[in-house]
Amino acid sequence: MPSYLVESYAAGSVVDDQRERARRAGELGTGVRYVRTTFLPVDETVLHVFEATSPEAVREAAGAAELPYERIVEAVEGSTAIPDVR
Repeated sequence: MPSYLVESYAAGSVVDDQRERARRAGELGTGVRYVRTTFLPVDETVLHVFEATSPEAVREAAGAAELPYERIVEAVEGSTAIPDVR
């Protein structure tokens, strides 16, 4: 199943709320599974990772959970080596 990254912005005080909303999105969404949330405090950026059948499914789940976001993009996870481009 594809992975999707949901990017949002928040001050540290609301990260726990966003994490809970992301978990809720995973419960409410059809074909959507919440994986994890990463917070980048210097940038006040919150990255939620979901596995889902489509980006539309993630959008619907985020809307149902009232999870704010700037964008949703497909993410490729894994330890595959990046080719040397030199």
